[in-house]
Amino acid sequence: MFSTIAIIITLLLLMFFAYRGYSVLILAPILAVLAVFLSGDFLSSIPAYTDIFMGGLSGFLLKFFPIFLLGAMFGRLMGDSGAATVIANAIVKKLGSSKAILAIILVCALLTYGGVSGFVVVFAIYPVAKNLFKIADIPKRLIPAAISVGSFTFTLTALPGTPAIQNAIPIPYYNTNLFAAPILGVIGGIIMFVLGWWWVQSRANKAKSAGEGYGQHKDGFEGGINVAKSDISQNNTTQGEEFVTGHTVKEKAPISFTMAIIPLILVIGINALLVYAIFPSIDFSALQTQFPDLNIAGSLGLWSIIISLVIACLVLIIMRVGHWHNLQKTINNGTYDSMLPIFNTGSEVGYGAVIASLAGFIIIRDSILNISPNNPLISEAIAMTTLAGITGSSSGGLSIALATLGEDYLRMAVSAGIDPELMHRVAVMASGGLDSLPHNGAVITMLGICGLTHKQAYLNVAAVTIAIPIIAIIAVITLGTVFGSF
Repeated sequence: MFSTIAIIITLLLLMFFAYRGYSVLILAPILAVLAVFLSGDFLSSIPAYTDIFMGGLSGFLLKFFPIFLLGAMFGRLMGDSGAATVIANAIVKKLGSSKAILAIILVCALLTYGGVSGFVVVFAIYPVAKNLFKIADIPKRLIPAAISVGSFTFTLTALPGTPAIQNAIPIPYYNTNLFAAPILGVIGGIIMFVLGWWWVQSRANKAKSAGEGYGQHKDGFEGGINVAKSDISQNNTTQGEEFVTGHTVKEKAPISFTMAIIPLILVIGINALLVYAIFPSIDFSALQTQFPDLNIAGSLGLWSIIISLVIACLVLIIMRVGHWHNLQKTINNGTYDSMLPIFNTGSEVGYGAVIASLAGFIIIRDSILNISPNNPLISEAIAMTTLAGITGSSSGGLSIALATLGEDYLRMAVSAGIDPELMHRVAVMASGGLDSLPHNGAVITMLGICGLTHKQAYLNVAAVTIAIPIIAIIAVITLGTVFGSF
């Protein structure tokens, strides 16, 4: 009883202090030890940290460090090479300011689906969105919602093949790959995209009818990409004067749109080629003999991501040979970019490992697993989105839930005749529900970049990142229950 209460108290404290801006790196170990202490097992407090917490953290790093590192480096390379700029300008030029909301959604979606971190995209795209929304006289308070639709919804959790870390985390638990339940993922993605776009556009139309325009704002952040107001308004963006994060490029057509998009295509294309053509044709028996403890089925999906990101990074570097302002700095910054996200998530996993070791967790686990004993998809979705909401992180909540309940869900899925691919897709999509509560780090960062408060912009962000993804996951669970995985 005391153990269960201790777990609940520390979970609430994690949510409270995360919202107040305290780092998970220090919160997670303190609260993990506190949970053990409050449960009455005083002597185990320190060993729980040194053995269980650090074991969970190091285990997560062992599995996913290369993906965090390569993903962050790829995002930095795309930004500093000017490729992200060219892609953004091409889409803006094609659609023009009359379709400002759709343009921002599509730019963000293309970049994030191609492997660029959502944080990188927000920094890069905000100045474009600011200028577009000014020209179209759309309220600035809707910029975060438009960015969120393209960066933090369907490309993050639903579309098959997305290299987002959320889509990679279930792989070793369910022996799946990034393309798990592809058609259901596409259906869920379409629901998020269409309803998200509709929501932001309808809010803009309502504001216009009420006479509300862009508004008077002091726009302090000027990083990322700036596009001249006259260029956008005339639907004639001038190439060659783009502003990339950290410096200005004044070269004529530094990189073409075709060249800029090649790395994004490589990330998805090589991954699919490895998963569906190359790996199935290879006999791994010799490798299994050499590494008897290796879970090959659970590793192939991770190997495909690593290989595709390495190739995409190398291609991007080679394409821009002789044009890098400071390649060493770009690579170093990309490396540094990966550190905080992976250690934040790893710390949350360590916290989850300590919680799972407590006697009170058995009561919580059994309660969650028995929510819908005949359909583990429902129980899984509730567990993933609840923990994501508590931690304020889709990857953190997903990692904790799968580390503590993954084996149970796989067993239940096999018993119920449910394809693990469907379990994979439902887990990932569900993690993108309540994760966007007000204490979510991405939400706080995005609002800070946009110079807006929760009061001004959060309601619309919540609509497109919480309410609509929940609708999508309900639809996917319903279709998966009736027709199975497809």
